Amino acid sequence: MHLGRSVLLWLIASGTAVAQELKPEEIYRRLLPSIVTLQVEDRAGARFVGTGFLALTNGVAVTAWHVVAGARKVTARFADNEFVDVLGVVDKDEKSDLALIRLPVSSRPQVQLRASQAPIGSRTYVIGAPKGYEFSIADGLVSQMQNVEGAKQYQVSCPVSGGNSGGPLVNSSGEVIGVTSWSKTDAQNISFAIPASCLLSLNPALAPRPWSGLGQPSPARARATEGARPARSLNTGDFERDFWSFKQALKGAAGEEVTVVLVKQARAESFTFVLPAGALDERPLNLERAVQPAKHAKRR
Repeated sequence: MHLGRSVLLWLIASGTAVAQELKPEEIYRRLLPSIVTLQVEDRAGARFVGTGFLALTNGVAVTAWHVVAGARKVTARFADNEFVDVLGVVDKDEKSDLALIRLPVSSRPQVQLRASQAPIGSRTYVIGAPKGYEFSIADGLVSQMQNVEGAKQYQVSCPVSGGNSGGPLVNSSGEVIGVTSWSKTDAQNISFAIPASCLLSLNPALAPRPWSGLGQPSPARARATEGARPARSLNTGDFERDFWSFKQALKGAAGEEVTVVLVKQARAESFTFVLPAGALDERPLNLERAVQPAKHAKRR
């Protein structure tokens, strides 16, 4: 246990030395061999995509906890098209939305982590699978360090979509400074990442626990189908704000096929349909008629 923690402290740099600034294409080329797309199937049978990256020690990848919470099977795909089955969760921090997972690989390179806080206004990059478009890179700035539900998180202007969750937030020197977690659905380019320093609470030396042994995830940590962000609990005393945000997210998907997963009393039902334009306008509406063009609906 103590050995694993000492290795972790050694691998995360926290000094103030100025590293060399790299071009975006150099950053991408350097990190790409360490990035994985995570193809997740949960216990309700729903499938979605997230991202992870190799770090801390051989065969361990970092991702967001909400990406793998409740999974019954996870497959990792590297950019060179190698597929491996993820063996299980090594360690997790639900509050920080972080998880370490074990992959049966040993020769793949690990990213370099930077635990010191990145300057506000500095250039940053995200790499992931937004909307399933794997191994994509986008840039932005560190907008601010915000206090979110009692924890510090990077606010960045990088565009983040479902599938980016768990991917690296990278500085201009190619160092990973955070883990992409979530974004505001009712705003533009307001995204959040967990600082790399929070990984100090996790132990990469633990034996992985198989998916079947993790138990049921907390309802408060339920995810969107594509792993876009962890949903907030509706028991926070702000039901109206949460429901309004949900409606705004659906409005932005008008004309597209959407999947809604309803979890009630530990039973999940999945509904897939084409959302008609105007279905959520602020006016009386016959919802049964509105969803008539639905492609299909399915229950689990």
